[in-house]
Amino acid sequence: MWVLLRSGCPLRILLPLRGSWMSRRGLPRNLAPGPPRRRYRKEALPALEVPVLPVTATEIRQYLRAHGIPFQDGHSCLRAPSPFVGASKLKDQTGATTSFSLFIDKTTGRFLCMTSLAEGSWEDFQASVEGRGDGAREGVLLSEAPEAENSEEVRRIWDRAIPLWELPEPEEAQLARVMFGLTKVTDDTLKRFSVRYLRPARSLVFPWFSPGGLGLRGLKLLGAEDQGGRVHYVETTIPRPGSYHNLFGLPLINRRDVEVVLTSRELDSLALNQSTGLPTLALPRGTACLPPALLPYLEQFRRIVLWLGDDLRSWEAAKLFARKLNPKRCSLVRPGDQQPSPLEAVNQGLNLSRILRTALPAWHKSIVSFRQLREEVLGELSNVEQAAGVRWSRFPDLNRLLKGHRKGELTVFTGPTGSGKTTFISEYALDLCTQGVNTLWGSFEISNVRLARVMLTQFAVGRLEEQLDKYDEWADRFEDLPLYFMTFHGQQSIRTVIDTMQHAVYVYDICHVVIDNLQFMMGHEQLSTDRIAAQDYIVGAFRKFATDSSCHVTLVIHPRKEDDDKELQTASIFGSAKASQEADNVLILQDRKLVTGPGKRYLQVSKNRFDGDVGVFPLEFNKNSLTFCIPPKSKARLKKIKDDNGLVAKKPSSGKKGAMSQISETCSGQAPNPCQPDLSKPSR
Repeated sequence: MWVLLRSGCPLRILLPLRGSWMSRRGLPRNLAPGPPRRRYRKEALPALEVPVLPVTATEIRQYLRAHGIPFQDGHSCLRAPSPFVGASKLKDQTGATTSFSLFIDKTTGRFLCMTSLAEGSWEDFQASVEGRGDGAREGVLLSEAPEAENSEEVRRIWDRAIPLWELPEPEEAQLARVMFGLTKVTDDTLKRFSVRYLRPARSLVFPWFSPGGLGLRGLKLLGAEDQGGRVHYVETTIPRPGSYHNLFGLPLINRRDVEVVLTSRELDSLALNQSTGLPTLALPRGTACLPPALLPYLEQFRRIVLWLGDDLRSWEAAKLFARKLNPKRCSLVRPGDQQPSPLEAVNQGLNLSRILRTALPAWHKSIVSFRQLREEVLGELSNVEQAAGVRWSRFPDLNRLLKGHRKGELTVFTGPTGSGKTTFISEYALDLCTQGVNTLWGSFEISNVRLARVMLTQFAVGRLEEQLDKYDEWADRFEDLPLYFMTFHGQQSIRTVIDTMQHAVYVYDICHVVIDNLQFMMGHEQLSTDRIAAQDYIVGAFRKFATDSSCHVTLVIHPRKEDDDKELQTASIFGSAKASQEADNVLILQDRKLVTGPGKRYLQVSKNRFDGDVGVFPLEFNKNSLTFCIPPKSKARLKKIKDDNGLVAKKPSSGKKGAMSQISETCSGQAPNPCQPDLSKPSR
């Protein structure tokens, strides 16, 4: 594998990141802890196990006052004396309380004690205060040692890694610096942040130290690969990403620091700290998520600057994280040509302190003129592809019509009974989830176990019941996806569902919610009103949630009963016209039944508020992998609607290949199959 270096001179370097000597974690076999040991759990997939109705900040304050517990109101947490610490540690010589070491999240009620490292739910805290159970041990999670396997593996890798400046060959050290863009980062900076280099895997090693310096809790390995002449970084975390909550740089933070800069990469934190001298922290999962468990560590700062990257997706993540951190104390560095990522800015010789001074406040009372919007508009015009959203890898024709998957939109999806709506929408959502779109599934019609089985089959692109020896491998990779499930089944109240969605957006930074389907949520609302009014109310609630939370909602709605020989239209959606009016996108799965053989399926985009492109393209169902892809050797062409009168199909041309002929080549083996994306390599 070859790497094209940033300096412009192409040096050919073999990176043995994939080979017979690699272990199941992507690490050298001699660093792996031996034969893999399975730890079976009650649930094979991550589930959304949260209270349906989370506690409110008002209820938390009332409870603390009722029990005589003093507290201080913070940015995103309440601070109070910890019941998990002895009285001697909480009192000074005069007997006054001096330590407010317990942080209680205002949104979820979850607590963290900085002194004893005890954490748990709001119910755990109440049990400790009221003396129910062993209060001294309630919720003690963070202070527990990592699992034996992870601890052994972490220590083995850490002991094997060495600082860059201790490499025996200076050429190797220089080569590593060039690969990771560290030519202007000094040895003192790397030493201060305890960064090491693992020679067998040619990866940088970033440590995760427990609070208070209690030991090494985990590691992140950053390797480099070549993708089309550009360096692509591959991350491996121990423990897995869902349990890796390291704020890189936290041991260097002083209690008197009141300002910090948050970055999405450890390399950016190194460059930023060296250039400006300001405290810097790197988020554990980049722009994908800001776990609420990290909020107590950020409470001491009066000002937080978010400099997460140089693309539109980083800008959207910065605005989302600022809501969680309290926008009044947050400032955002807008991506631009003169404001790239911190590491790139250092390599270009830019003044990072000047860029930080241009950071925009994340909060303002109201927008009064175009002057406050002009930079937002310029950002979308200069980043057209990024503004279009995340593109599908399995459905290229969907990209041609919808352009991408965007936050804050409402998509309505419908199709005949038995046409495969749930199967298609699961692959549609899985495609985005594999690209880092945090997804929450609300399946009210089928169980989560059955849905997860379908999605795992689509993820593996084949039936695993015929190759059970590969189940653990695929299940491990599927478990690392940012995918969560609601535990509801059958009829549910819209208020309960919306509360759960809001909680998931806060805790897991959910960007895409799938509701399958709307009819199963109308049982409670229709008791006191008519069915059409109940549906309008539910659609309006989802529309408001998508806009307020900057989260995409895909809503499955059954169509009206119509003749089998007629194609569905936008007006075929059950209920009034409110669903199609409120929706930004309307997708219809057409299923034409044929007497002589299997029917033909088409996906029709009948509404696209982003740029107006609508049309249809054919689908073919693969029963073995439960996936939909463009049919091979199809003579049909992609149809687009040119005006409001109907579909206008382009006539086949004998001299030129149309869109569908190119798609036929794609699915027949002359080009990569969109239904079989390369899932062997993680991507940021």
